[in-house]
Amino acid sequence: MLAPSALFAQGRGERHEQARVPRSSQRALRDTLRAILQRGVADSAFPGAVAVIGSHLGPLATVSAGHLDWAPSPAVSPTTIWDLASLTKVVGMTSAMLQLVEQGRIDLDAPVQRYLPEWTGRWKERVTVRDLITHRSGLPAFRQYFKLNLAPDSTLALQLSTPLDTVPGARMVYSDIGAITAGKVVERVSGERLDAYLARHVFGPLGMKDTRYLPPDSLRSRIAPTEVDPWRGRHLVGEVHDENAAALGGVSAHAGLFSTANDLSRLAQAYLNGGELDGARLAKAATIRQFTTVQDSTFSTRALGWDTPPGAGSGHFLRHPAFGHTGFTGTSLWIDPAHDLYVILLTNRVNPTREHSRIAPVRTSVVDAAMRILYPNVVSTLEARAATASPSSPPRP
Repeated sequence: MLAPSALFAQGRGERHEQARVPRSSQRALRDTLRAILQRGVADSAFPGAVAVIGSHLGPLATVSAGHLDWAPSPAVSPTTIWDLASLTKVVGMTSAMLQLVEQGRIDLDAPVQRYLPEWTGRWKERVTVRDLITHRSGLPAFRQYFKLNLAPDSTLALQLSTPLDTVPGARMVYSDIGAITAGKVVERVSGERLDAYLARHVFGPLGMKDTRYLPPDSLRSRIAPTEVDPWRGRHLVGEVHDENAAALGGVSAHAGLFSTANDLSRLAQAYLNGGELDGARLAKAATIRQFTTVQDSTFSTRALGWDTPPGAGSGHFLRHPAFGHTGFTGTSLWIDPAHDLYVILLTNRVNPTREHSRIAPVRTSVVDAAMRILYPNVVSTLEARAATASPSSPPRP
């Protein structure tokens, strides 16, 4: 593979040619990933999982383990369909937002009320679109509106009427309500419902044929079940796990997308190819860089929609300009332009209960394995620095 310095020199998100990865390294990567995922199944972290390590050219290693469910069920494959949970925020809403910003139809620094004049309340006139997608709007994380058992329109009205907890910019609070509001900005500006916009402008052009909201019953045999949900009283298969997303009708900016490892690989390739894949363009390279750059490192690790290292699931060795995100159901996607690398992990760790909490070390192990095998010199250097660092100034993981 190319030396990291060479990739940095060519510019983040720019097209570059990757040297052939030795077959021995690809084999080591597959063997290591298989061991990690099989250990996760054995430890009851999840019934099944798939991991993909790839570059702008496509997958280098794709490994799956386990089955769709703890009960007898098909084995996991790269075409298994997973509930993405909060990956919806970046795969869906952020993809739409970056396109509309690039087209000049949304101004990140405009007040949200320019696009949603009915979004009123104390301090809300000061909240910008940028505040929403960097989680510094002052909105709370979430409310359990689903427990009211209202119609989707009424649930949405309650979400949008939620008052701010603080003035915007006072602190970073990861907010589902903020993402929902950002999704409504996308819909108002585009004139399309979010699912229709994404199908037409993102998933269709990029060939992400299995990425959608509300998967039909015809796909049920490929969908990994999530929780035995106490609110709905059934084992969820093809229904969004997030309760508020379900109460909104299954289509929301904060959760609700389903996808496969194959499809997410195409999205990751587009990001590593400067926004383009097979003649289709998600966005310009400059817009990709804009949305994946940390906004204020003294305030938080957030980029626009995306998180950055040392965010959850990024492992010990990813650094700027890497970016990624996780999902509550046990999903994660990390992309590192400096090393022409993407790492996908898809699981249903909430099956049969969300109390399963063994996903974090699996996420770390998968990302770290990719770096250790493909970039051993980088890892050695970082570990040496960590070993010699002053105890009073530990390195960021």
